[in-house]
Amino acid sequence: MMSHTPPTIDDIRASETAAAMPPTAVPQGVALRDRFQAYANLMKVFAIRPGERVAFLTDPRLDRRVVEAISGIARANGATFREFMWPSTRITEIPEMARPLLEESEFVVSSWFASTGCPFANKLRKERGQRWVKITYFRNLDLLDTPQARFPVDLVGEIIRATARLYPRNVDFDMQFTDTRGTDLTISFTPKMTDTLLGITRWKGINTADEPGCYVHYLPTHGPNLYGNTAHGREPGAFAKMEGVVFPQWAVGYPKPFEDEVAVEFKDDFVTKVHGKSLAAESLREYLIGGRLNELGCGHNPKAPRYQVYPAGPNSPGGLHFGINATKESPYLRRTIPNWEEPHIHMDLVTFDSTVKAGNTTLIDNGFLMSLRDEQVVAAAAKYGDPVELLEAYAS
Repeated sequence: MMSHTPPTIDDIRASETAAAMPPTAVPQGVALRDRFQAYANLMKVFAIRPGERVAFLTDPRLDRRVVEAISGIARANGATFREFMWPSTRITEIPEMARPLLEESEFVVSSWFASTGCPFANKLRKERGQRWVKITYFRNLDLLDTPQARFPVDLVGEIIRATARLYPRNVDFDMQFTDTRGTDLTISFTPKMTDTLLGITRWKGINTADEPGCYVHYLPTHGPNLYGNTAHGREPGAFAKMEGVVFPQWAVGYPKPFEDEVAVEFKDDFVTKVHGKSLAAESLREYLIGGRLNELGCGHNPKAPRYQVYPAGPNSPGGLHFGINATKESPYLRRTIPNWEEPHIHMDLVTFDSTVKAGNTTLIDNGFLMSLRDEQVVAAAAKYGDPVELLEAYAS
């Protein structure tokens, strides 16, 4: 009798029926359910009211279906809708010719970079209670079919509030960033900085545009910022006591993660040195020295693609982007991503494996956002499904 020949790994791999995971194809009914869940989120975020005047600041590369979808929401709510198109999203100041339109509007949807940093836009939100939605991550209507679009928007807010609760209050503390590559950056917080930072709508977990003066992102959520100029109330010239070095794993505009070491030194918000011998290090050094750390954002949507860096850093929980505004444009970025949605003075350095501590409290542990296991977050997630699947089964 012939002895049985045991299967080899190659035999298993060659099998047409071998499988240890469920099929990737989603049943038609489930796909329909998922899309309507995304629609429900969309309606919550774009909280347009009857009689409101809606302004849409667009660009030629924006999917026109996005414009029509949002104009449909406005019409369904009895609001009026007007559009102003600019040749590029990279504009950093609201142009004079667009300002009368904005001054007459209660609700603004924008694809422009100027949405957050322009003093005119900030004044409209602060003094008139104008509500804004920035759509950096909603430039294609097909994104409604993604897991991040249907992730409950209210649950994103619960995660953000849980992260805010981890900040020490009413005391000075140091926020420290470390990783196995050698990152060691310290930012000193005062109680006033903490209160100012966490006082904005994004840190309150408000991701629907229904509160006066709000500024929210759709798809949620880009940020909020663990540190940035919002910690100083956007006061010109204000900065934090900061010192150290960051070894990013990647950066916007570079096709692959860095294989050779790149290190960026900071001192009191500003880039002082860029170390490394690679072409990536050289291109960063060419324009980043003297640039300012404008935002240090952390993703909070568990279903955002884990390693998606373009166009403005990761949105996955614990993924960080060190957003730097340089004093001059990058020739490298102008060559490699000429149609980028951000201005070529901007750079998002990215890490996925940072450990971040605020005083003695760990905010992020080796890239894992600790607020995902907060009791209130887990309880809130249970209303929508399996908390482990919702919060910790990251999208690839």
